[in-house]
Amino acid sequence: MFEELIKSIQQKVTLSQDELETIRHFFIPKKVRKRQYVLNAGDIARHLIFVEKGLLRSFSVDESGQEHGMQFATEGWWIGDVGSFLSGEEALYNIEALEEAELLLMTKSSMDELINELPRMERYFRLLMQETMIALQRRLRIVQTRSAEQCYLQFMDARPDVVNRAPQQYIALYLGITPETLSRVRKQIAERR
Repeated sequence: MFEELIKSIQQKVTLSQDELETIRHFFIPKKVRKRQYVLNAGDIARHLIFVEKGLLRSFSVDESGQEHGMQFATEGWWIGDVGSFLSGEEALYNIEALEEAELLLMTKSSMDELINELPRMERYFRLLMQETMIALQRRLRIVQTRSAEQCYLQFMDARPDVVNRAPQQYIALYLGITPETLSRVRKQIAERR
């Protein structure tokens, strides 16, 4: 465990082998079962989660009981309710494992200690946050301005790792369309190919 995390860090900052070894002490390894919740909306998000292996999703549930997909996280991705993690307020999102998963959990105090001990990690986290903001803005724009088919084609290009692993109903929720619409879109795409 830690291979994907080390790869992720090395893509953004340069650390020595000793520093990379030090990082391990700031994470809590955790294995979770398929369908297990890692966070429930209403709880406090005590951890940010790095996925070493597996597939997770985050989603919210509105007052009428309708789910709304927020994020998928596969190997090498971070997931969490950042607002709750940073503020200590109740989480807005649920996080569920869609496959058996191996995770690395980081508490807020561990993150602060890590940044104090290895200041270059602050750059790593800043770059992650910047990438996340850009991705969220692009996703919002796509969902607001594109057809269901265009949204799905964009998703297929951006996240082929998820298309073949996540149940279609969760992809539909993420795209903001019904499972029936997604099925129809997939059929139309298949017929043209």
